[in-house]
Amino acid sequence: MQIVIQRCLLLLIVISGLVLGGCNTQQAASLDSNKPAATETPSVPPSPVKSPSVSDLPRLEGKATVVITVKGSPITIQVDGTNAPVTAGNFIDLVQRGFYNGLVFHRVVPQFVVQGGDPQGKDPNFPVDLLGTGSFIDPTTNQPRYIPLEIKPKKAQTPVYSKTFKSAGISGVPELNHTRGAVAMARSSLPDSASSQFYIALVDLSSLDGDYAVFGYVTQGMDVVDKIQQGDRIESIKVTQGIGNLKKGK
Repeated sequence: MQIVIQRCLLLLIVISGLVLGGCNTQQAASLDSNKPAATETPSVPPSPVKSPSVSDLPRLEGKATVVITVKGSPITIQVDGTNAPVTAGNFIDLVQRGFYNGLVFHRVVPQFVVQGGDPQGKDPNFPVDLLGTGSFIDPTTNQPRYIPLEIKPKKAQTPVYSKTFKSAGISGVPELNHTRGAVAMARSSLPDSASSQFYIALVDLSSLDGDYAVFGYVTQGMDVVDKIQQGDRIESIKVTQGIGNLKKGK
C-alpha cells in the first residue's frame, strides 16, 4: 500500500509540473525544461476563474518606472499603461503593496524567460521546484484577483480583452511585442487567469505575440536579468516614477 501511495504522489508531482500551453497541447512542457523556445509557454496551472470586470481593477493611465533589485543590482522597467492599462495597473498596484518583495524567480529557461511572482515563494522552506501555482489574494475579498488577457493591436484605439488574436480573428501584430526584455504576464490556458506571476523575455519571442499580455520593457539591467538563476529573490521592487498615473478600481 505504501508503494502505491508513493507512486500516486510521484504522478501528481509530475502532472503539476507540466505547463499547460496557452495555444495548443503540443506546446506543453516541463516548468524546468530546457527545450527550445518554440515548445515553451510562460504559463501557470489553470484556475476556475470568472472573467473579471475591467472597471473593478486598478489601471495605469500613462507610464511608470519600476526598479527591481536582484543580488544587489538594479533592473529598470518602463511599465506601459498607455497600451496595457489594466495589466500595467495590476502590476504597479502589486508593487505598491510590497507584494513582490522577497519573492523568488522560480522558473528560469535559457533562451526563453525568467519567471517570478508566486507568493508561495516568500516561504524559504517552500520547494522552488513546486512553485508556479500561486496568485495574489485580494485582502478585501479574500479571493484571488485575476485580470483579463489584454492585448492592443497595432494602431488600434483600444485593447482586445479576454481573447487571443487567433480567437478574436486578428491577423495583425500587437502594439507591445515580445522583444528581448519584454515584461509580460504568465497565465494558464484560460485567457483571464493571469494574476501576479510575470516573466521577462530573454530573447525575441514573436511566437508569443497575440497570446500573452506584454505590459512593459526592461530599459536598463538586462545583463542582470541574464544572470538570474532559479531561486534568486527580488530583494526590493519599487515605483520610482509615475505612481500618480495609478488609478484604483471600484
